[in-house]
Amino acid sequence: MKLTAEQIQENWTELMGYINEYISEPRKEKLLEFYTQYSERLMLMPAAHKREYHNAFPGGYVEHVLRVIRCSLRQAELWQSEGANMSTFTTEELVFSALNHDLGKMGDEENESYIPQTDQWRKDKLGEDYMFNNQVAFASVPDRGLFLLQSHGIPYTFNEMVAIQTHDGLYDEANKKYLLNFMPEQKPRTSLPYILHQADLMAARIEFEREYCVDEKWEFEKGKKSVENKKNSFTLNNTSNKKKELSTKDKALKSVGNSKFQNFFDKLD
Repeated sequence: MKLTAEQIQENWTELMGYINEYISEPRKEKLLEFYTQYSERLMLMPAAHKREYHNAFPGGYVEHVLRVIRCSLRQAELWQSEGANMSTFTTEELVFSALNHDLGKMGDEENESYIPQTDQWRKDKLGEDYMFNNQVAFASVPDRGLFLLQSHGIPYTFNEMVAIQTHDGLYDEANKKYLLNFMPEQKPRTSLPYILHQADLMAARIEFEREYCVDEKWEFEKGKKSVENKKNSFTLNNTSNKKKELSTKDKALKSVGNSKFQNFFDKLD
């Protein structure tokens, strides 16, 4: 997918609108300063390095973040309608967490994480339009994002820290210490991390489907062969491309290889 320059600018304006609407002072000003300082990089960066993931194109990061914010707000409405306790977090905490959940993907202050892929084979065969910049020291996306916020004087609450840290859910082994606990006192004290994870999962899945589901058919890179055209290969009742199954009697006769047993097996029918 490709975004036009106008779409990229519109998405950025919408992102700034969420900060102005939902984030309170004094951190609103600091957050606006940070996003303005790195606006060109954030505005143009992808959400992933590989097409098989999601939004691996210029402007894909901001578009993904916007979708996560929208999905988070709607998920919160759903949780509330089903009786969830919504008093344990604020709407500002929800939007702040969604806004910054993937901030660590931008890299550090001097270097961006994703740079154009230089290996044509990996680009053509693996769908890697970008590669990781080895000038950026390794850190997980949540850890780097939280570090960037604190290093620029942008405070965050305990709820926001846990939500950003665990937004990948149990897809990230490191989150087991927060999410895979059976003692009540060790479970998160708020539903915010679960709402953010579900919103992020929804957004990423929608973006994946948009890339590979065309006209209600799944299309993949190698020859753009759709699953619809090959689905018979995976169905249990398909026999068009299989050899006809032998009956028990035929298998027995074939293994014995003696016609004298023919009458014996005929009597068993």
